[in-house]
Amino acid sequence: MAARSSSRSSAKDRPSYRCTECGWTTAKWLGRCPECQAWGTVEEYGAPAVRTTAPGRVTSAALPISQVDGRQATARGTGVDELDRVLGGGLVPGAVVLLAGEPGVGKSTLLLDVAAKAASEEHRTLYITGEESASQVRLRADRIGALSEHLYLAAETDLSAVLGHLDSVKPSLLVLDSVQTIASPEIDGAPGGMAQVREVAGALIRVSKERGMSTLLVGHVTKDGAIAGPRLLEHLVDVVLQFEGDRHARLRLVRGVKNRYGATDEVGCFELHDEGITGLADPSGLFLTRRDEPVPGTCLTVTLEGRRPLVAEVQALTVDSQIPSPRRTTSGLETSRVSMMLAVLEQRGRISALGKRDIYTATVGGVKLSEPAADLAVALALASAASDTPLPKNLVAIGEVGLAGEVRRVTGVQRRLSEAARLGFTHALVPSDPGRIPDGMRVLEVADIGDALRMLPRRRERDEKTRADAEDHG
Repeated sequence: MAARSSSRSSAKDRPSYRCTECGWTTAKWLGRCPECQAWGTVEEYGAPAVRTTAPGRVTSAALPISQVDGRQATARGTGVDELDRVLGGGLVPGAVVLLAGEPGVGKSTLLLDVAAKAASEEHRTLYITGEESASQVRLRADRIGALSEHLYLAAETDLSAVLGHLDSVKPSLLVLDSVQTIASPEIDGAPGGMAQVREVAGALIRVSKERGMSTLLVGHVTKDGAIAGPRLLEHLVDVVLQFEGDRHARLRLVRGVKNRYGATDEVGCFELHDEGITGLADPSGLFLTRRDEPVPGTCLTVTLEGRRPLVAEVQALTVDSQIPSPRRTTSGLETSRVSMMLAVLEQRGRISALGKRDIYTATVGGVKLSEPAADLAVALALASAASDTPLPKNLVAIGEVGLAGEVRRVTGVQRRLSEAARLGFTHALVPSDPGRIPDGMRVLEVADIGDALRMLPRRRERDEKTRADAEDHG
């Protein structure tokens, strides 16, 4: 009997293994998690004891939903309009927001600016830094002008010390940079591990809900661009924002991934410069090159970032190749879609000069065009570069191009055309049935790539000459 009890005890105390990315558990160690396919994320942890929970005292009585006061969830503006756009109006009291992005993209700069602008006599702000010293943050605040008497700053990496600051300052907004640097001494594991992140996030979420305090958490990302740490963190918080941008460009985008208080199809645009970061209410100017005369190899399109239309410029350049395998270089565009447009132009558009030439395609201003609505602009830019013929001035091209050469409809055509008309563009190439056309804009519906290529002046003259010759011979 004693031997059986001993075997049960050893089985109960036997360690288990858990994936720090997805939480999958197993009885033995594995180098690769079979659930999320991540390498080196399975770590040992003690098997939890099985307990039962008895009914306890409720914190607040259940009410009919019509009697619940919804005014407590009214959003308060942060003072940064572009961030408020993504959040759905501002920060809701008690909401916990996770902002993730690559190192150096500007997360700390943005949140320090938000912390200063949101601070007031009635609403104090507490900024906790776990990666820098307080003096380093002060230097950044001096540079970007983020100083306020009601903004409190502390450098801490201990969870209990953070909770102590909350008791003394009693802020309305907490900014924690970053959640992976804070650890609890009562939990085993290094900062940033699954157990530590779960404990830190759980404690901050509890205190945020109890005090009605909004919380902004900074999160790290992996080399693949995903939010580092367990996916449990994304499930626990109320809002997940992705901060994107090329460190060599000025443009920064804040994209909503999850939002319990608003839509997830809004995008905030910012410009990062030496004096800090500022919101861009009209960012289309960053993506355009203003010229007096049109240049071959350029075409304009209107892309949708969430629900926000942005006019962007596609550029293409073709040169004679000096090597057997011509180069294909892209920047800001998907290489696979550019290759598809080259194949369509050669087969359906009868342009044979592209196969043996080096081809370079890019966007202006660091914007990335990944939606199929930019296909028509890419194809026209390539055709314009191949024929060394500029497209007409003030022309935008919108549409997806299929492998059969057809131009397909895309979403939000009316919104795209309205944005183009607002910026002064007067001509547009669109798929059939575009809907309501803005005043002062001339829209040409194209059915296939052949119809679109006729916008090239020399090609159009050549087609007319061929047609006239055929009529004479007839």
